[in-house]
Amino acid sequence: MQLAGRTAIVTGAAQGIGEAVVRAYAAEGARVCIADVAVERAHALAQELARDGADAMGIRCDVSDRTEVDAMIAAAVARFGRVDILVNNAGIIRPAMLQKMTAAQWDAVLGVHLTGSFNCLQAVAPAMIGQRYGRVINVTSTAGLLGTIGQINYGAAKSGVMGLTMSAAREWAAHDITVNTICFGVVETPMTETIRGEKFRDRYMAQIPMGRFSTPQEVAQPVCFLLSDAASYITGQHLSVNGGYTIGV
Repeated sequence: MQLAGRTAIVTGAAQGIGEAVVRAYAAEGARVCIADVAVERAHALAQELARDGADAMGIRCDVSDRTEVDAMIAAAVARFGRVDILVNNAGIIRPAMLQKMTAAQWDAVLGVHLTGSFNCLQAVAPAMIGQRYGRVINVTSTAGLLGTIGQINYGAAKSGVMGLTMSAAREWAAHDITVNTICFGVVETPMTETIRGEKFRDRYMAQIPMGRFSTPQEVAQPVCFLLSDAASYITGQHLSVNGGYTIGV
């Protein structure tokens, strides 16, 4: 129970990687705030965890909307009394080739991934700096390291999150707040259904030395590690969890 007594906020937490992270945190004793635009699923997951003895709440939050982010943070502090952990996991995709991408597609993806991460970081700053403790994980992707075809908005956003992470880590280190990224490859979630389909599966699988896609459950464990006392001296780093996809990068 290495997270006992800690309060964690996870965005995009009602399914996929976010849900797996929430379940792992609850199993480690953390109080969890499940933030997602899919509020019905967030409430249902919170109720399920509560039946198993966890202290959990579900709440709607569009991270690209600063008003909703502020309300979500305030609700979490009111319920749990503090915020120790933030996982910026919320994400969307709006695929299109560069020459065909609309401004709306670009703005939507940057708004959730990059501006959303900034919004949440800034909103938790008073609580974490005030208590001189915090652990932040920003979820990124191999697309932010290598680029990607058909999702230049997503690749740009994820690269931006990596820069955001390093800058925040430098600013907040003096307050005993660590800020790191985890760069995932292809994880078996609803967001990756297209690239795991018959048309693209072999192309992506050929680039993964371990020869398989990862499950949400196995990628949640490194996230737990970066929040543990064992990682107290790690900040501003990018941990790649992708089966060897980015060896040498």
